Amino acid sequence: MNTVIIGLLIPFAGTTAGAACVFLLRKNLKAGVQRALTGFAAGVMVAASVWSLIIPAIEQSAQLGQLAFLPAFGGFWLGICFLLILDHIIPHLHRNINQTEGPKTHLSRTIMMVIAVTLHNIPEGMAVGVVYAGLLSESANITQGAALALALGIAIQNFPEGAVISMPLYAEGKSKPKAFWLGVLSGAVEPVFGMLTVIVTGLVIPAMPYLLSFAAGAMLYVVVEELIPEASTGKHSNIGVLSFAVGFSIMMALDVALG
Repeated sequence: MNTVIIGLLIPFAGTTAGAACVFLLRKNLKAGVQRALTGFAAGVMVAASVWSLIIPAIEQSAQLGQLAFLPAFGGFWLGICFLLILDHIIPHLHRNINQTEGPKTHLSRTIMMVIAVTLHNIPEGMAVGVVYAGLLSESANITQGAALALALGIAIQNFPEGAVISMPLYAEGKSKPKAFWLGVLSGAVEPVFGMLTVIVTGLVIPAMPYLLSFAAGAMLYVVVEELIPEASTGKHSNIGVLSFAVGFSIMMALDVALG
């Protein structure tokens, strides 16, 4: 269980370290840097969704023969619908394009920005949680290396994410400590949802293929709906594309090398 707890905290440590950049940097991140970091995060999440979640979900349903894709297919769409619902019922703000979504609210711009990041940290926490639940079950063909690869991959993409949330808050007038803690708070949901997923999956082991693909669907919804538009908005959109490729290849390499 200690291995699981450490694994769940690794992504959160990435967010915290990124948020701490507010104490090291004097100015807000340039638009090109934010675009690069967002594209990188998107690449990591797409690769993690495929290699760490969807492929294992299909492999665990191999006994279904030609229908082995069905649990992954169903779980994937459940994840998409879950994030779609959250996207419509929770007010939040997209950072780079300055666009609010969800019901009308009197919440401050700062709070809505933190909510937006928190929303797409939920599926990341669930992804790490379900993989570590598979490791605990010893029946899901998930190795410790594969679980660690996903946790490290999410942590790597959480580092720039923490910076992207804390630096703009500081630029808008928040104190450095407040900007830091808001950045940390946005990532605190990951270990919480990760542990909840471990508990639920442990009670319903046969549901693991569905939960793996559920997390993949939720993460890909975030990538397509939020990260890719932010990474490709404005001049020099190729920066976001190249950063996406870097993030994708690093996460792919981690999963294959450690898995």
